[in-house]
Amino acid sequence: MAIKNKKETRRFSIKKRIRKIIKGTAERPRMSVFRSNKQIYVQLINDEAGVTLLAADSNDSNIADKKVTKVEQAQLVGQLVAEKAKAAGIETVIFDRNGYLYHGRVKSLAEAARNGGLKF
Repeated sequence: MAIKNKKETRRFSIKKRIRKIIKGTAERPRMSVFRSNKQIYVQLINDEAGVTLLAADSNDSNIADKKVTKVEQAQLVGQLVAEKAKAAGIETVIFDRNGYLYHGRVKSLAEAARNGGLKF
């Protein structure tokens, strides 16, 4: 994979280092976060079976219609993924920040998911 700049190179090396350790299971899936410049996405992944159990993102009609900042948008996505996980019977997850620093949108999403009832 051709990596464009130094920031992405750094993120991918951190991502590879984390992924060696973190493995999601059916009982405790990996909660993977991806953020683009405009949107934020989160998936609950079972790495043993190689499937995505559920996903939530800021393109959801309830979230996209609101005029809020990106940090507040990430908070709404965190609440949404916690609700979906509860409905699917998932209580504990392994948080995978995907090479991003734990601040700003990633932190706000994680804290909202914790407040929503997910344990990690």
